[in-house]
Amino acid sequence: MKLGINLLCTSGFIDTPHVEVFELAKSAGFDGVEIPVMSGTPEHYARLSRFLDQLGLERTSTMIIPDPDRDPGSADPAIRQRGIDHLNWAIDCNEALGSTSIGGPFHAPIGHFPGRGPTEDELQRCAEVHHDMAQRAFSLGIQLSLEPLNRFETHFLNTMEQAVAYAERVDHPNFKIMYDTFHAHIEEQDPLAAAHAIRDHLGVLHVSENDRGIPGRGQVDFASLFRTLKQDGFDNWIVVEAFGNALPELSAATRVWRPLFPDLHTLFHESAELVRSTWTEVKPNK
Repeated sequence: MKLGINLLCTSGFIDTPHVEVFELAKSAGFDGVEIPVMSGTPEHYARLSRFLDQLGLERTSTMIIPDPDRDPGSADPAIRQRGIDHLNWAIDCNEALGSTSIGGPFHAPIGHFPGRGPTEDELQRCAEVHHDMAQRAFSLGIQLSLEPLNRFETHFLNTMEQAVAYAERVDHPNFKIMYDTFHAHIEEQDPLAAAHAIRDHLGVLHVSENDRGIPGRGQVDFASLFRTLKQDGFDNWIVVEAFGNALPELSAATRVWRPLFPDLHTLFHESAELVRSTWTEVKPNK
């Protein structure tokens, strides 16, 4: 298991002034950081890579489809091509960053609802785009982990059952699924069974509390989840994801209107200790 922390808790665009945050992640015991790739150029992420190399921090990333005009599942060929261009831009940035993993909801624009679930044609168009994306990412040593979101954020994928069916539709060994405990807490009737159901497809685990604050202070049963993952042989990135309300653009996107942690030092150190100690202590059932 490798432990990371998603830096959306600090900003939607990570720049060189955030070097102190990198140092905090290192001091708290994280193996790496998850960089939001929402804007910028490959040259920018190459600069970040050099700072991270100096600290000995590995890196993963998270990305989104920012608007309906770049929807990779659109029936409009021009819109779909802009979606493909956006995904290719993200791969370019990740290559420059030295990232080994792209996660997040890079399937449909967040908060855009057509008033129905995804159609068969929409699923198929998007799956074809993701198959090609997975192949290109594989050639660069970058794994994809698509993230289902709760029903209040997307219509496209909400449950692990849907995610497994979609991964089988994409049909590429480099295309995995991200399990996020916050979204699962909303959508899954049995979160442990859902985690077990994607055992052959699980790429990255997002450790996120039910209120999106500090893991371990809320309702999510991380010990039981970790036990399930250990029994299934999971040995990949576990990434802490928490959100605050300091950044208006992030508050609007995540619907976080109040402080969910007192400061970054508390978030980083308490989260790292919770995950490390819980992962070490739980034993698979015999």
